Amino acid sequence: MTSHTRPSGSPGPSGSPVPSGSTAHAVLAGVVCGLVGFTSSFAVVLTGLRAVGARSDQAASGLLVLCVTMGLGCVLFSWRLRLPITMAWSTPGAALLAAAAVPSGGFASAVGAFVVCGLLLALCGLVRPLERVVEAIPKPLASAMLAGVLLTLCVAPFRAVVASPAAIAPVMVTWLVLVAVARRWAVIGALGAALVVMAVQGVFGRLDLGAAAPSVVLVLPTWDATTLLAVAIPLFIVTMTSQNIPGMAVLASFGYRPGIRGPLLYTGGASALGAVGGAHAINLAAISAALAAGPEAHPDRSRRWVAGVACGVTYLAFGPLAGIVTAAARSAPAGLIETIAGLALIGTFASAAAAALTDASTREAGAVTLVVAASGITVAGVGAAFWGLVAGVLVLAALRLERRRRDRLTG
Repeated sequence: MTSHTRPSGSPGPSGSPVPSGSTAHAVLAGVVCGLVGFTSSFAVVLTGLRAVGARSDQAASGLLVLCVTMGLGCVLFSWRLRLPITMAWSTPGAALLAAAAVPSGGFASAVGAFVVCGLLLALCGLVRPLERVVEAIPKPLASAMLAGVLLTLCVAPFRAVVASPAAIAPVMVTWLVLVAVARRWAVIGALGAALVVMAVQGVFGRLDLGAAAPSVVLVLPTWDATTLLAVAIPLFIVTMTSQNIPGMAVLASFGYRPGIRGPLLYTGGASALGAVGGAHAINLAAISAALAAGPEAHPDRSRRWVAGVACGVTYLAFGPLAGIVTAAARSAPAGLIETIAGLALIGTFASAAAAALTDASTREAGAVTLVVAASGITVAGVGAAFWGLVAGVLVLAALRLERRRRDRLTG
């Protein structure tokens, strides 16, 4: 499938015997990885798909296809390579969609953009220079674009709690308490509080479970140059720079080097094919990857692949629930789903903003990218994320010219 470096198959660290029950612990770690990956950001995915024109059945179909493709990817690569390879949907990409507008061609145009994004991801696996071009995009600017997109989503909980305090305050208080005592479970706890609020308000009694059966709704893609600029290119950039490249770095930090060609070919191809079912993009997992690849999963690095398989099986199990999840989200009190999505993205926003503004030499360009991306402007039908990146590149070029001029005068 692809060349890779497999960790040594020693009995355990430093030659120590592997404790009994370690395999079960690896399975549990993988289940937790899948549980956290799904519950912490499904709201972002649904919000994003609906923002670009998806009907409820199309959004449910997209969620189902995402679960199946990333679940199969986890199982396939972890089993075949005996490495803890985990995949996920593009949460930054979904956030970008959530801040976008419905394309002039409707959801079919967005699906066309998803197909192109998937093809670009696959091409990065086939054409090494293209991957280098992506890596050449200044990281502070890519992070600033992501931070600007996320900013509009992260303020949603605070707007919602003012508008509907009875429904939103319990969710935010639960999240805050768990941030203090069990940070990993903060978003899942907030989701649990949201379910309680929905139960109290009788939402579940009104659900039509018969209509929520899982099904794939095919969408014939259409091609529109404006939508490709506004959706496909930014989606490709944030998926590569915020997910695939960091995902490889996380694996490398634990001693795994599977090679990026195979994962990119799979995630890109699966994204392009899955787009006609309403799915936006899948990629290598980044932050959640540590749950399956770290020592907590198994003391023996050569056995952590079990956690990757378990994560994939967990995603596959969530697939049939996509219709029910979407129906419940559609019936939720106003602002509740947006609140869960915003709380889930605050940590990502903080990391992206820090990466955008830490380096003094690129800080101003990063700030311009961030504010333009957050502005919500649309020029020639192209959204703010793309123009934020363009503005940042222009400011960065101007700053570098000014720096060279100053160096010549002082030299």
